[in-house]
Amino acid sequence: MATLTGKVALITGSSRGIGAAIATLFAREGARVVVHGRDRAALAKVASVIERDDGSVMQVTGDVTKSGDLDTMRSEVERAFGSVDVLAVNAGGSPTRPGPFESITEEGWRAAVDANLTATFLTIKCFLPGMKERKSGSIITMSSAAARRPHPQSPVPYAAAKAGIQILTQHLAAQAGPFGIRVNCLAPETILTEKNEANIPDEMKKSLVEMLPIRRLGTPDDVARAALFLASDASAWITGQIIDVAGGAVMA
Repeated sequence: MATLTGKVALITGSSRGIGAAIATLFAREGARVVVHGRDRAALAKVASVIERDDGSVMQVTGDVTKSGDLDTMRSEVERAFGSVDVLAVNAGGSPTRPGPFESITEEGWRAAVDANLTATFLTIKCFLPGMKERKSGSIITMSSAAARRPHPQSPVPYAAAKAGIQILTQHLAAQAGPFGIRVNCLAPETILTEKNEANIPDEMKKSLVEMLPIRRLGTPDDVARAALFLASDASAWITGQIIDVAGGAVMA
């Protein structure tokens, strides 16, 4: 029997990259998967890959920084698939580029916090009551190596928001554990998503590899396999953990 058979899994920000890899792997492991994003064409592409492999999938769109959109998404999922068992809160990103602290604009700061920390908070807040009612669930949040160790080239608003997700994860794990809900966080280093593959120059890729004990850059599948472990009963007594999917770049 597949690892997630009978589970409903929602992966936010799953139209491409890490989120798409998580959704595809979860579907292969038997979950009924809900893919989410704003790019309908990209979502349809991910859904078609899952359907081609005989997976069960539905698509939802919505702004995860808005409670109303999330409530609508939840209603759509529950009508089609039932209650969410696994929530992978992957949507996020860095709207600001690295630079001196004093060059950070208020708008850039708020955009990074909203896209990452606020979106994570609101998404979990929307789906947590149902999990508490059923006394079961696995929530997976997404941080970053940028939040795990300081670096002069890190985008500070993004790193700070991701660090906030880490402590949110641990506080929530302490609260939700008595309800049978596990909450854990993944913190990837640079991952060769389609975007990074195209935008990171080859020389920079080589220098990044040289900093890693495991001498290669990570792939979306590396993160997806860690997410599968946290989603499954294989991690049934693990909660409140930040797991570095970083090739050894972070050791804590």
